[in-house]
Amino acid sequence: MSVAEPRRIVLFRHAKADWPQVNDHERPLAERGRLDAAEAGRRLADTGVSIDLALCSTATRTRETWKLAVHEFPHRPKTVYEERIYEAAPGELIALLNETPEDIRNVLLIGHNPGVQGLTEILAGSAEEEPRERLSSRGFPAAAFAVLTCDGPWKNVEPGTATLVDYWAPSD
Repeated sequence: MSVAEPRRIVLFRHAKADWPQVNDHERPLAERGRLDAAEAGRRLADTGVSIDLALCSTATRTRETWKLAVHEFPHRPKTVYEERIYEAAPGELIALLNETPEDIRNVLLIGHNPGVQGLTEILAGSAEEEPRERLSSRGFPAAAFAVLTCDGPWKNVEPGTATLVDYWAPSD
């Protein structure tokens, strides 16, 4: 693959979690979260972005979200469960993206807020009008995702180097 071809980064927030008496890392999805995760998977599949690598937080709610979403994809990408995504700040997530092997074209990162929303806002140096307006009006609720494009090698992903080209969030 030529590094001149645009790469895609899909930033996906886990679906709505339940609040049982367990530690935060072990919180499962709520029923609404299970429905929204599957819908997000269908919407992601509809974008036509072929995911080569999924980086998923090790938290229960992110793993459950990913399992339900990926079921809707035409093919299952390689998935890496990454502890560093849990509670990560945007800079830490950029460092993780910078480690992506160069033969990977499209990456999906499934994690948590405020990191996922912050990363979207920091990376998007530009944006198509419609996705920017939807993101501005909705924020980054549970099960939302943003699709960004960027050029060059993964090690050059940094603030302002991507373009927001798509955004979706479940209806309230």
